Amino acid sequence: MSALMSIGKSAMFANYAALQTTGNNIANANTAGYSHQEVQLADAPGQFTGAGFFGKGVNVVTVTRAYDQYLTHHAVATGSTAAADAARLDKLAQLENFFPIGSAGVGYAAGEFMNSFADLANNPADAPARQVVLSNAKEVAARFTHVGDQLNALQAGVSQDLKATVASVNALAGQVARLNQGIAQTRGTGQTPNQLLDERDHVVSQLSKLINVTTLSADDGSVGLFIGGGQNLVLGATANVLSADADTFDAAKVQLGLREGSVTRLVPQDSLAGGSISGLLKFQNDDLTTARNLLGQMATAISGKVNLQQSLGLDLGQPAGRGAPIFALDAARVLGAANNAGTARLSLAVTDATQVQASDYALDFDGTNYRITRLADGQAAAGNPWSPAQLAAGIQLDGMAVQLTAGTAIAGDRFLLQPVASAAQTMTAVLASPRGIAAAAPFTASLGVNNTGVATIASLAAVNPNYNASLSASIAFTSNTGDYNWSLSDGSSGTGTWTAGAPISLNGFELRLDGVPRSGDTLAVAPTVAVAGNNGNALAMVGLGKAGIVATLGPGGGGGGSGGSPLSVTDAYASAIASVGVRVQGSKTAAGISGGVAADAESARANKAGVNLDEEAARLIQFQQSYQAAAKMLQVAQSVFDTMLQLAR
Repeated sequence: MSALMSIGKSAMFANYAALQTTGNNIANANTAGYSHQEVQLADAPGQFTGAGFFGKGVNVVTVTRAYDQYLTHHAVATGSTAAADAARLDKLAQLENFFPIGSAGVGYAAGEFMNSFADLANNPADAPARQVVLSNAKEVAARFTHVGDQLNALQAGVSQDLKATVASVNALAGQVARLNQGIAQTRGTGQTPNQLLDERDHVVSQLSKLINVTTLSADDGSVGLFIGGGQNLVLGATANVLSADADTFDAAKVQLGLREGSVTRLVPQDSLAGGSISGLLKFQNDDLTTARNLLGQMATAISGKVNLQQSLGLDLGQPAGRGAPIFALDAARVLGAANNAGTARLSLAVTDATQVQASDYALDFDGTNYRITRLADGQAAAGNPWSPAQLAAGIQLDGMAVQLTAGTAIAGDRFLLQPVASAAQTMTAVLASPRGIAAAAPFTASLGVNNTGVATIASLAAVNPNYNASLSASIAFTSNTGDYNWSLSDGSSGTGTWTAGAPISLNGFELRLDGVPRSGDTLAVAPTVAVAGNNGNALAMVGLGKAGIVATLGPGGGGGGSGGSPLSVTDAYASAIASVGVRVQGSKTAAGISGGVAADAESARANKAGVNLDEEAARLIQFQQSYQAAAKMLQVAQSVFDTMLQLAR
């Protein structure tokens, strides 16, 4: 009789446990990170009798959670990748807004500035036309500065986001460490702490969306979390501290460090495979840096080429003199690493604005020689390596001059060369007086009165600052075989063969003709007297608007300048827009793909571990009926027991 009652009791307890677990599943159906739980039952050991083994009921072994290690890890990994792509896309979308098309863009303002010289060329002495040139120059500088300020603000926002995200990582890592401790202690009871395991999995999932982590399980039930190719973030009940530190070269940027005790180790961007921190770092170190350099390259090219051409002309001063600069911008920068041990000091200057590249450069000293790498394409500079003596003498590279000016470097010292990074945000229009615009060429060409050909003067403009200021010559053409040979009759150096469309080079000047001369025709070249009526340099400025003055990235080692044909300012701006647009579209595609994969992985995990309310409702009825049957069993046992008592009286 006691056996029947014991069996009924165990059945009631088992089904009550199942009902309680099912109810808990239903209650937590919408709880983030909760895994479906299930009571595990086992047949109680039977009792041996001569007639065989009779069952003794059922035992509740444990309560397990629905968990699949592969699906969980896959969901965490894909979610981390999706978070990185989404974070980068968000910042790229903001960056794209800084490069508008149409009249709002930098390229349009630069084109308008160049075109304003055409009106000035029509009337070089016209004060309103000169004022328009200055107004357009100020607009160009203002637009470059505005975009540069926007890029700086975006960098500041990225830095704040990184610092806030790092703080969240540290908080979550601390939670994992505490949960590890609780799980290890509870595992000593022999039962699985399902709630703590669910909570830890959920925290790890949240953490992976911030920074990609690799997990390693320990025998005590704790998990170690590793980042950056093996550096431990969490080990057992101890969490190390992730830090957002100032970049080694540029304090405005952020780099990651992992502090373990008193030692902080750098976490390289390339070692992070996912998480929003990875996406933000990639945007900061790649996308934003590229955009800043593209903009700075355009500002440098415009400023350098316009100022050079301005210096080759004559203004309306009394007396007329060479034109003063129209634009100014900050000098190229050399940034030394914060941990450099040597005393070396270097200078960097742009020597040819049309050859300078949209790139930063890394300069490293190995203890014997210096090596320079162009970071935009990872190419070693042509001429590597250089000895300290060679660098002290100065080297020319991609339109810039690099020189060791003082001190000595120690092996491992590093420098970052930035020829154009700060150009855009520091560009200003510095010419104040309209009379300071050098519209006139220093020399004037005139046709011989007895010429019989149809050649006319197209332009005469200085192309070299070191032109011969005392040039006064007569050019004579001769033609015996159809070619037009020319020579300077005053005996100064200069002979050649003229062909249609080609210039005649004259001691720092270029003379261009329209039409064709005849043998015996002459041209006279003399210093300009009527400066107010001369438009030679204004026409040269107009030509700059269509000329290729912005270098394209060279395919080789950054030794001699651009690899493709240089671009005009408007084409360079269009190319910059395209570069940013390609990055945005690529990021959108990547984010769409990784987001879809992450959603599928999470759906697969949820299907395995999540709560299905329809199934739980069915189980609720099943366990209710089983519980009622067990209660009926006890009722029958009680009735049998009462009957036996009555028979015993």
